[in-house]
Amino acid sequence: MKLLLGIGGTDDSWHALSRTAERATSAGDSLTVAILENPDTELTPEEIEEKVIERLSEYDLDPEIRHVEGDPGAMLVQIADSGEYDQIVLGGGERSPMGKIRVGSIAEFVVLNAETTVTLVR
Repeated sequence: MKLLLGIGGTDDSWHALSRTAERATSAGDSLTVAILENPDTELTPEEIEEKVIERLSEYDLDPEIRHVEGDPGAMLVQIADSGEYDQIVLGGGERSPMGKIRVGSIAEFVVLNAETTVTLVR
C-alpha cells in the first residue's frame, strides 16, 4: 500500500507519524511524508524535516520526504490524486470538553475533497 502522510509539526501530526511508521513497517507499506506549511506551528519546514528523519530512524523504512508549498489541504489532495496513493494519513481529531471530535482546517479540507481514502489518527 502506498501511504501519503501529511505532517505540519503539530502534536497530533507527530502522533500520526509514529502510528503510520509502525503500520508501514509491519505491513511493508511504502511511505511518503509530505511536510506542510502549517500556521498552527512555530517550526520551520526544515525543522520539521529534521524531526521526521530523527523519529523515522528507529523504523525500518526508507520514506520519500516532500516539501509542499501552497495551500496544504489542496496540495495533499492533488499529490494523492496524481501519485496513485492508496491512502492519505493525517493527524487530527481532538476531543472537545463535550466529547465531540474537532478536526483542523487542513484535515477537514482533505476529508471533504480527497478521492483517496483518508485516515485521521487520534
